[in-house]
Amino acid sequence: MSRIGKSPIAVPTGVDVAIADRTVTVTGPRGSLARALPGAISVRQEDSTLLVERPDDERRNRALHGLVRSLVNNMVVGVNDGFSKELEIIGVGYRATLQGTTLDLALGFSHPVRVDAPDGITFEVPNPNRIVVRGIDKELVGQVAANIRKLRPPEPYKGKGVRYAGEVVARKAGKASK
Repeated sequence: MSRIGKSPIAVPTGVDVAIADRTVTVTGPRGSLARALPGAISVRQEDSTLLVERPDDERRNRALHGLVRSLVNNMVVGVNDGFSKELEIIGVGYRATLQGTTLDLALGFSHPVRVDAPDGITFEVPNPNRIVVRGIDKELVGQVAANIRKLRPPEPYKGKGVRYAGEVVARKAGKASK
């Protein structure tokens, strides 16, 4: 039995869960998320908890059991608290500015790089070297942060580029001088 899949999901007050057909819809103070259930996995609600169940111990159902539980839990946490990812910009002249919902990045290219916020995502720039990506969908927040990091990933010689807050970049020595 999946240890993750069999643990119940606590639904906080103010969060409504609707299970219709093969779709789970979670509505809370920050918004609403919906997801179709894959395979034969089912979700049922008992009082203020959600239980994710699988019909048998077939390999595919065992694989999806813990996954579906994690996805539904992320939906409940997202509509209640939300998710955020922090990025750091390191390099001389590298900086970020926010213009409405568009993020303007100076990353050492001959032109500024503009990133538009997709629906459900907000950007914050507390200082020019820090970006905070916020939203209720954990998957979307992570994907947008990864796309920003991909614009100028940290390089191993000087460490310049965009990295996640707290990310450790393995540094290389470079050429040995004579």
